[in-house]
Order: sequence, then C-alpha cells, then structure tokens
Amino acid sequence: MNKTIQVNKLALIDIIKYPILTDKTTQMIEENKYYFAVEVKAKKTKIKKAIEQLFDVKVKRVNTLIVKPQKKRIGKYMGYKSKYKKAIITLYDPYKINLFADN
Repeated sequence: MNKTIQVNKLALIDIIKYPILTDKTTQMIEENKYYFAVEVKAKKTKIKKAIEQLFDVKVKRVNTLIVKPQKKRIGKYMGYKSKYKKAIITLYDPYKINLFADN
C-alpha cells in the first residue's frame, strides 16, 4: 500500500514539467497566478492535485491551453519547437509559491 502512494506521488510530479518565467508571468505572480508547462495529456483535476501536493497550497482555479509548435531558425536550418500545454494556476489569497531561490 505504501508503494502505491509513492507511485501516485511520482506520477503527479511527472505531470508538472517546469515553471514558465517571463516578464509577463512574473508580473502575474503579484495577482497570485503562476504559469507551468505540463504534460499535454494532463487533465485539470490532475494538475490541481499535483500543484497542491507539490507546493502545499490551495488552488482556486486552473486554466490550460496548448501552445502550438513554433518555427525556429538556427542559421540556415529551419525547425520546430515542440508543442506543450501551459497551465495557469490561480491560488487562494494566503498561499504563495516561491519560484525564486532566496540568497
């Protein structure tokens, strides 16, 4: 039984790939909204459960969108960045996620 709980926790960790940090997303942190790249097949309920367990916060809302493949040029070669799913996580007021390491 303990092994299944650990497997489920690892599965939830695999859903969240990395936080998306840009100028716009850092401004949205003030409004308690956080952006993450997640698995393309992940459902909103699984994303919510993963965020709540990983960061020990209470999620108010989850919005998702799939970012289409974008053309990328390196020298004379053209290629594509692969598609990914972006999740916009809104938290309840007292909760925060610290994405930046404190020095």
